[in-house]
Amino acid sequence: MALDKDIKTSIIVKHQRNDKDTGSSEVQIAVLTTQIAVLTEHLKINKKDHSSRLGLLKMVGKRKRLLKYLRKTDYTKFLALVADLGIRAK
Repeated sequence: MALDKDIKTSIIVKHQRNDKDTGSSEVQIAVLTTQIAVLTEHLKINKKDHSSRLGLLKMVGKRKRLLKYLRKTDYTKFLALVADLGIRAK
């Protein structure tokens, strides 16, 4: 369930800090959020795809850790990103 290259590039461009940034926390969280949404739709159709379900759980855990890190280091960016992506975070 890989993302299309154009979609991933547009997400990176929207959330990057500068023109060469592809690995910051904000970019990683945004890409993971999109992948989670795509995989969730896939699993609604294919209920018995347990390997994809495991991958989804790993992605959610990774996003949770990245959000926790971003919240601890830069709370204003955390709030802006959560509002922009429309995700719930504690």
